[in-house]
Amino acid sequence: MNRMNYWDYIKVEELLALQGGRSNDPTPPGNDEVLFITVHQIYELWFKLLIREIESVRDLLRNDHLPGHQVVAGVRSLRRAVAIFSQASHHFHVMETLTTRDFLEFRDQLAPASGFQSAQMREIEILVGLEDIQRIPIGPGKTYVESLALPNGEPSVAARRVEARAAGGPSLRHCLHDWLSRLPIEGLTGPAAVARFLDDYIGSLRRESQYRLQAAADSGAAPGEIERLKARYATECANAERFLRAEDDPDADDGICEKRRAVRAAMVFIESYRELPQLAWPRELLEGVLDLEQAMLIWRQRHARMVERMVGRRAGTGGSAGVDYLDQTALRYRVFADLWTARSLLLRKSSVPSISLDASDALAARGLQ
Repeated sequence: MNRMNYWDYIKVEELLALQGGRSNDPTPPGNDEVLFITVHQIYELWFKLLIREIESVRDLLRNDHLPGHQVVAGVRSLRRAVAIFSQASHHFHVMETLTTRDFLEFRDQLAPASGFQSAQMREIEILVGLEDIQRIPIGPGKTYVESLALPNGEPSVAARRVEARAAGGPSLRHCLHDWLSRLPIEGLTGPAAVARFLDDYIGSLRRESQYRLQAAADSGAAPGEIERLKARYATECANAERFLRAEDDPDADDGICEKRRAVRAAMVFIESYRELPQLAWPRELLEGVLDLEQAMLIWRQRHARMVERMVGRRAGTGGSAGVDYLDQTALRYRVFADLWTARSLLLRKSSVPSISLDASDALAARGLQ
Protein backbone atom coordinates (compact mmCIF):
# COMPACT_ATOMS: atom_id res chain seq x y z
CA MET A 1 0.00 0.00 0.00
CA ASN A 2 1.38 3.38 -1.04
CA ARG A 3 1.67 5.99 1.68
CA MET A 4 -0.57 8.98 1.04
CA ASN A 5 0.93 12.44 1.07
CA TYR A 6 -0.72 15.83 1.48
CA TRP A 7 -0.16 17.22 -2.03
CA ASP A 8 -1.62 14.19 -3.77
CA TYR A 9 -4.61 13.88 -1.42
CA ILE A 10 -5.52 17.57 -1.77
CA LYS A 11 -4.52 17.69 -5.48
CA VAL A 12 -2.43 20.77 -4.76
CA GLU A 13 -0.66 21.04 -8.11
CA GLU A 14 -3.89 20.65 -10.09
CA LEU A 15 -5.57 23.23 -7.87
CA LEU A 16 -2.79 25.78 -8.25
CA ALA A 17 -2.89 25.46 -12.05
CA LEU A 18 -6.51 26.68 -12.28
CA GLN A 19 -5.99 30.45 -11.95
CA GLY A 20 -4.70 31.11 -15.47
CA GLY A 21 -7.60 33.28 -16.56
CA ARG A 22 -8.91 33.45 -20.15
CA SER A 23 -7.60 30.58 -22.26
CA ASN A 24 -7.12 32.74 -25.39
CA ASP A 25 -5.17 35.47 -23.60
CA PRO A 26 -1.40 35.16 -24.15
CA THR A 27 -0.70 37.57 -21.30
CA PRO A 28 -0.70 35.99 -17.84
CA PRO A 29 -3.28 37.60 -15.52
CA GLY A 30 -2.05 40.15 -13.03
CA ASN A 31 -2.44 39.96 -9.28
CA ASP A 32 -5.85 41.65 -9.28
CA GLU A 33 -7.34 39.25 -11.79
CA VAL A 34 -5.83 36.21 -10.07
CA LEU A 35 -7.41 37.41 -6.84
CA PHE A 36 -10.78 37.76 -8.62
CA ILE A 37 -10.54 34.27 -10.09
CA THR A 38 -9.35 32.63 -6.88
CA VAL A 39 -12.07 34.11 -4.67
CA HIS A 40 -14.78 32.96 -7.09
CA GLN A 41 -13.27 29.48 -7.26
CA ILE A 42 -13.37 29.35 -3.47
CA TYR A 43 -17.03 30.37 -3.60
CA GLU A 44 -17.79 27.47 -5.91
CA LEU A 45 -16.11 25.09 -3.47
CA TRP A 46 -18.19 26.52 -0.62
CA PHE A 47 -21.31 26.09 -2.77
CA LYS A 48 -20.39 22.44 -3.34
CA LEU A 49 -20.26 21.88 0.42
CA LEU A 50 -23.53 23.76 0.93
CA ILE A 51 -25.30 21.53 -1.57
CA ARG A 52 -24.08 18.41 0.22
CA GLU A 53 -25.23 19.62 3.65
CA ILE A 54 -28.63 20.87 2.47
CA GLU A 55 -29.16 17.61 0.59
CA SER A 56 -28.41 15.72 3.79
CA VAL A 57 -31.12 17.60 5.71
CA ARG A 58 -33.57 17.21 2.83
CA ASP A 59 -32.96 13.48 2.57
CA LEU A 60 -33.30 13.01 6.32
CA LEU A 61 -36.70 14.69 6.28
CA ARG A 62 -37.84 12.46 3.40
CA ASN A 63 -37.92 9.47 5.73
CA ASP A 64 -41.44 8.32 6.58
CA HIS A 65 -40.37 7.69 10.17
CA LEU A 66 -37.95 10.10 11.80
CA PRO A 67 -37.43 9.59 15.54
CA GLY A 68 -36.64 12.75 17.43
CA HIS A 69 -33.06 11.78 18.24
CA GLN A 70 -32.28 11.40 14.52
CA VAL A 71 -33.17 15.06 13.97
CA VAL A 72 -29.78 15.86 15.55
CA ALA A 73 -28.02 14.96 12.29
CA GLY A 74 -30.12 17.47 10.39
CA VAL A 75 -29.38 20.18 12.94
CA ARG A 76 -25.63 19.54 12.58
CA SER A 77 -25.82 19.87 8.78
CA LEU A 78 -27.79 23.11 9.06
CA ARG A 79 -25.27 24.55 11.50
CA ARG A 80 -22.44 23.71 9.13
CA ALA A 81 -24.28 25.28 6.19
CA VAL A 82 -24.86 28.46 8.21
CA ALA A 83 -21.15 28.58 9.12
CA ILE A 84 -20.21 28.20 5.45
CA PHE A 85 -22.49 31.06 4.38
CA SER A 86 -21.04 33.19 7.16
CA GLN A 87 -17.51 32.45 6.00
CA ALA A 88 -18.50 33.15 2.39
CA SER A 89 -19.85 36.56 3.41
CA HIS A 90 -16.47 37.44 4.94
CA HIS A 91 -14.77 36.71 1.60
CA PHE A 92 -16.33 39.84 0.13
CA HIS A 93 -13.90 41.81 2.29
CA VAL A 94 -11.06 40.25 0.30
CA MET A 95 -12.77 41.23 -2.96
CA GLU A 96 -13.03 44.80 -1.71
CA THR A 97 -9.25 45.11 -1.70
CA LEU A 98 -9.75 45.58 -5.46
CA THR A 99 -10.36 49.24 -6.19
CA THR A 100 -12.81 50.27 -8.89
CA ARG A 101 -9.99 51.15 -11.27
CA ASP A 102 -8.24 47.84 -10.56
CA PHE A 103 -11.35 45.89 -11.50
CA LEU A 104 -12.17 48.01 -14.56
CA GLU A 105 -8.81 47.04 -16.08
CA PHE A 106 -10.18 43.58 -16.87
CA ARG A 107 -13.95 43.75 -16.19
CA ASP A 108 -15.08 44.50 -19.74
CA GLN A 109 -13.15 41.48 -21.03
CA LEU A 110 -15.30 39.21 -18.85
CA ALA A 111 -18.59 40.03 -20.62
CA PRO A 112 -20.95 38.29 -21.03
CA ALA A 113 -19.68 36.13 -18.15
CA SER A 114 -21.57 36.81 -14.93
CA GLY A 115 -21.90 35.47 -11.42
CA PHE A 116 -25.51 34.75 -12.41
CA GLN A 117 -24.08 31.85 -14.41
CA SER A 118 -23.04 30.03 -11.23
CA ALA A 119 -24.99 26.81 -11.69
CA GLN A 120 -24.28 25.73 -8.13
CA MET A 121 -25.88 28.90 -6.72
CA ARG A 122 -28.98 28.18 -8.81
CA GLU A 123 -28.87 24.60 -7.51
CA ILE A 124 -28.84 25.83 -3.92
CA GLU A 125 -31.88 28.01 -4.63
CA ILE A 126 -33.76 25.09 -6.17
CA LEU A 127 -32.70 22.74 -3.40
CA VAL A 128 -33.94 24.97 -0.58
CA GLY A 129 -37.25 25.51 -2.41
CA LEU A 130 -37.19 28.80 -4.34
CA GLU A 131 -40.04 28.61 -6.86
CA ASP A 132 -39.78 29.69 -10.49
CA ILE A 133 -42.59 32.21 -10.04
CA GLN A 134 -40.46 34.06 -7.46
CA ARG A 135 -37.48 34.48 -9.77
CA ILE A 136 -36.41 37.82 -11.18
CA PRO A 137 -35.47 37.53 -14.88
CA ILE A 138 -31.93 38.55 -15.67
CA GLY A 139 -32.94 39.78 -19.11
CA PRO A 140 -36.16 40.63 -20.96
CA GLY A 141 -38.28 37.59 -21.72
CA LYS A 142 -35.71 35.09 -20.49
CA THR A 143 -36.14 32.42 -17.86
CA TYR A 144 -33.19 31.80 -15.59
CA VAL A 145 -32.43 28.53 -17.42
CA GLU A 146 -32.56 30.21 -20.84
CA SER A 147 -30.09 32.79 -19.53
CA LEU A 148 -27.60 29.94 -19.05
CA ALA A 149 -27.74 28.85 -22.70
CA LEU A 150 -24.75 29.03 -25.01
CA PRO A 151 -24.67 31.82 -27.65
CA ASN A 152 -26.03 29.37 -30.28
CA GLY A 153 -28.98 28.50 -28.04
CA GLU A 154 -27.70 25.08 -27.03
CA PRO A 155 -27.83 24.22 -23.30
CA SER A 156 -24.57 24.83 -21.48
CA VAL A 157 -23.00 22.64 -18.82
CA ALA A 158 -24.44 25.06 -16.26
CA ALA A 159 -27.93 24.80 -17.76
CA ARG A 160 -27.80 21.00 -17.74
CA ARG A 161 -26.69 21.01 -14.11
CA VAL A 162 -29.56 23.31 -13.13
CA GLU A 163 -32.13 21.30 -15.09
CA ALA A 164 -30.89 18.08 -13.47
CA ARG A 165 -31.27 19.64 -10.03
CA ALA A 166 -34.81 20.80 -10.80
CA ALA A 167 -35.71 17.24 -11.83
CA GLY A 168 -33.76 15.65 -8.99
CA GLY A 169 -36.37 15.42 -6.26
CA PRO A 170 -38.29 17.55 -3.80
CA SER A 171 -36.86 20.62 -2.10
CA LEU A 172 -35.89 21.09 1.53
CA ARG A 173 -38.98 23.25 2.03
CA HIS A 174 -41.27 20.56 0.59
CA CYS A 175 -39.78 17.83 2.78
CA LEU A 176 -39.81 20.05 5.87
CA HIS A 177 -43.51 20.76 5.38
CA ASP A 178 -44.26 17.08 4.81
CA TRP A 179 -42.49 16.23 8.07
CA LEU A 180 -44.25 18.99 10.00
CA SER A 181 -47.64 17.92 8.65
CA ARG A 182 -47.09 14.47 10.24
CA LEU A 183 -45.97 15.78 13.61
CA PRO A 184 -48.29 14.70 16.45
CA ILE A 185 -50.12 17.66 18.00
CA GLU A 186 -50.61 16.88 21.70
CA GLY A 187 -49.83 13.27 20.86
CA LEU A 188 -52.36 12.97 18.02
CA THR A 189 -52.36 13.46 14.27
CA GLY A 190 -55.08 14.31 11.80
CA PRO A 191 -57.35 17.28 11.00
CA ALA A 192 -59.36 16.96 14.23
CA ALA A 193 -56.26 17.23 16.44
CA VAL A 194 -55.00 20.20 14.41
CA ALA A 195 -58.39 21.97 14.56
CA ARG A 196 -58.66 21.47 18.32
CA PHE A 197 -55.19 22.87 18.94
CA LEU A 198 -55.79 25.85 16.65
CA ASP A 199 -59.08 26.66 18.40
CA ASP A 200 -57.30 26.69 21.75
CA TYR A 201 -54.34 28.67 20.46
CA ILE A 202 -56.42 31.31 18.68
CA GLY A 203 -58.44 31.71 21.88
CA SER A 204 -55.20 32.32 23.76
CA LEU A 205 -54.12 34.90 21.16
CA ARG A 206 -57.35 36.81 21.70
CA ARG A 207 -57.00 36.66 25.49
CA GLU A 208 -53.43 37.91 25.20
CA SER A 209 -54.67 40.87 23.17
CA GLN A 210 -57.21 41.67 25.88
CA TYR A 211 -54.45 41.44 28.48
CA ARG A 212 -52.27 43.88 26.54
CA LEU A 213 -55.20 46.23 26.05
CA GLN A 214 -55.99 46.18 29.76
CA ALA A 215 -52.34 46.77 30.62
CA ALA A 216 -52.35 49.86 28.40
CA ALA A 217 -55.49 51.14 30.13
CA ASP A 218 -54.03 50.45 33.58
CA SER A 219 -50.90 52.42 32.65
CA GLY A 220 -53.01 55.50 31.91
CA ALA A 221 -53.17 55.44 28.13
CA ALA A 222 -55.51 58.06 26.65
CA PRO A 223 -58.94 56.89 25.35
CA GLY A 224 -57.88 57.62 21.77
CA GLU A 225 -54.77 55.47 22.18
CA ILE A 226 -56.87 52.66 23.68
CA GLU A 227 -59.15 52.70 20.64
CA ARG A 228 -56.17 52.65 18.30
CA LEU A 229 -54.67 49.68 20.13
CA LYS A 230 -58.02 47.90 20.19
CA ALA A 231 -58.33 48.18 16.40
CA ARG A 232 -54.71 47.13 15.91
CA TYR A 233 -55.01 44.06 18.13
CA ALA A 234 -58.28 43.06 16.47
CA THR A 235 -56.59 43.22 13.06
CA GLU A 236 -53.61 41.21 14.34
CA CYS A 237 -55.87 38.49 15.75
CA ALA A 238 -57.91 38.31 12.54
CA ASN A 239 -54.76 38.02 10.43
CA ALA A 240 -53.34 35.39 12.76
CA GLU A 241 -56.52 33.33 12.53
CA ARG A 242 -56.58 33.53 8.73
CA PHE A 243 -52.96 32.40 8.62
CA LEU A 244 -53.33 29.53 11.10
CA ARG A 245 -56.55 28.26 9.50
CA ALA A 246 -54.95 28.60 6.04
CA GLU A 247 -57.60 31.05 4.87
CA ASP A 248 -55.06 33.51 3.46
CA ASP A 249 -55.02 31.98 -0.03
CA PRO A 250 -58.50 31.85 -1.59
CA ASP A 251 -57.19 29.92 -4.61
CA ALA A 252 -55.85 26.96 -2.60
CA ASP A 253 -57.89 23.77 -2.69
CA ASP A 254 -59.07 21.88 0.40
CA GLY A 255 -56.16 19.42 0.38
CA ILE A 256 -53.56 22.17 0.26
CA CYS A 257 -55.32 24.12 3.02
CA GLU A 258 -55.52 21.05 5.25
CA LYS A 259 -51.78 20.45 4.90
CA ARG A 260 -50.97 24.12 5.51
CA ARG A 261 -53.03 24.10 8.70
CA ALA A 262 -51.12 21.07 9.93
CA VAL A 263 -47.75 22.60 9.02
CA ARG A 264 -48.47 25.96 10.63
CA ALA A 265 -49.96 24.35 13.73
CA ALA A 266 -46.81 22.24 14.09
CA MET A 267 -44.57 25.31 13.79
CA VAL A 268 -46.43 27.07 16.58
CA PHE A 269 -46.76 23.89 18.67
CA ILE A 270 -43.01 23.11 18.57
CA GLU A 271 -42.04 26.59 19.72
CA SER A 272 -44.82 26.91 22.30
CA TYR A 273 -43.94 23.64 24.06
CA ARG A 274 -40.22 23.58 23.40
CA GLU A 275 -39.52 22.55 27.02
CA LEU A 276 -40.89 19.07 26.25
CA PRO A 277 -37.90 16.77 25.66
CA GLN A 278 -39.56 15.36 22.54
CA LEU A 279 -39.64 18.81 20.96
CA ALA A 280 -36.17 20.07 21.87
CA TRP A 281 -34.40 18.90 18.69
CA PRO A 282 -37.32 19.60 16.33
CA ARG A 283 -37.25 23.14 17.66
CA GLU A 284 -33.50 23.32 16.97
CA LEU A 285 -34.17 22.07 13.44
CA LEU A 286 -36.65 24.89 12.78
CA GLU A 287 -34.18 27.39 14.26
CA GLY A 288 -31.52 25.97 11.95
CA VAL A 289 -33.73 26.46 8.89
CA LEU A 290 -34.35 30.08 9.89
CA ASP A 291 -30.60 30.55 10.47
CA LEU A 292 -29.89 29.10 7.02
CA GLU A 293 -32.25 31.46 5.22
CA GLN A 294 -31.02 34.43 7.25
CA ALA A 295 -27.40 33.59 6.44
CA MET A 296 -28.27 33.29 2.76
CA LEU A 297 -30.07 36.65 2.79
CA ILE A 298 -27.12 38.30 4.54
CA TRP A 299 -24.81 36.80 1.91
CA ARG A 300 -26.96 38.29 -0.87
CA GLN A 301 -27.04 41.70 0.79
CA ARG A 302 -23.28 41.63 1.39
CA HIS A 303 -22.75 40.65 -2.25
CA ALA A 304 -24.82 43.63 -3.41
CA ARG A 305 -22.89 46.09 -1.27
CA MET A 306 -19.55 44.73 -2.47
CA VAL A 307 -20.62 45.11 -6.12
CA GLU A 308 -21.99 48.62 -5.53
CA ARG A 309 -18.74 49.64 -3.84
CA MET A 310 -16.64 48.30 -6.71
CA VAL A 311 -18.64 49.30 -9.80
CA GLY A 312 -21.52 51.46 -8.60
CA ARG A 313 -24.83 51.12 -10.44
CA ARG A 314 -23.42 49.88 -13.74
CA ALA A 315 -25.26 47.14 -15.61
CA GLY A 316 -23.98 43.65 -14.92
CA THR A 317 -21.53 42.02 -17.33
CA GLY A 318 -24.15 39.36 -18.08
CA GLY A 319 -26.86 41.88 -18.97
CA SER A 320 -28.59 42.14 -15.60
CA ALA A 321 -29.44 45.39 -13.83
CA GLY A 322 -26.38 44.87 -11.64
CA VAL A 323 -26.80 46.03 -8.04
CA ASP A 324 -30.53 46.65 -8.53
CA TYR A 325 -30.96 42.99 -9.51
CA LEU A 326 -28.93 41.80 -6.51
CA ASP A 327 -30.93 43.98 -4.13
CA GLN A 328 -34.19 42.56 -5.47
CA THR A 329 -33.03 39.00 -4.87
CA ALA A 330 -32.25 39.84 -1.25
CA LEU A 331 -35.78 41.19 -0.80
CA ARG A 332 -37.83 38.68 -2.80
CA TYR A 333 -36.00 35.36 -2.60
CA ARG A 334 -37.65 34.19 0.63
CA VAL A 335 -38.45 30.48 0.86
CA PHE A 336 -39.56 29.77 4.43
CA ALA A 337 -42.14 32.55 4.72
CA ASP A 338 -44.50 30.54 6.95
CA LEU A 339 -41.75 29.92 9.46
CA TRP A 340 -41.00 33.64 9.68
CA THR A 341 -44.70 34.57 9.88
CA ALA A 342 -45.22 32.15 12.77
CA ARG A 343 -42.83 34.29 14.84
CA SER A 344 -45.46 37.04 14.90
CA LEU A 345 -47.96 34.67 16.51
CA LEU A 346 -45.98 33.28 19.41
CA LEU A 347 -47.12 33.85 22.99
CA ARG A 348 -45.50 34.20 26.37
CA LYS A 349 -44.99 30.87 28.08
CA SER A 350 -47.68 31.69 30.65
CA SER A 351 -50.21 32.43 27.90
CA VAL A 352 -49.97 29.29 25.76
CA PRO A 353 -52.80 26.77 26.16
CA SER A 354 -51.99 24.19 28.80
CA ILE A 355 -51.11 20.71 27.62
CA SER A 356 -52.29 17.77 29.68
CA LEU A 357 -49.92 15.23 31.18
CA ASP A 358 -51.72 12.54 29.19
CA ALA A 359 -51.06 14.43 25.97
CA SER A 360 -47.39 14.80 26.85
CA ASP A 361 -47.16 11.07 27.54
CA ALA A 362 -48.91 10.31 24.25
CA LEU A 363 -46.45 12.52 22.37
CA ALA A 364 -43.56 10.63 23.96
CA ALA A 365 -45.16 7.30 23.10
CA ARG A 366 -45.78 8.17 19.44
CA GLY A 367 -42.44 9.82 18.88
CA LEU A 368 -41.96 12.32 16.06
CA GLN A 369 -42.89 10.74 12.77
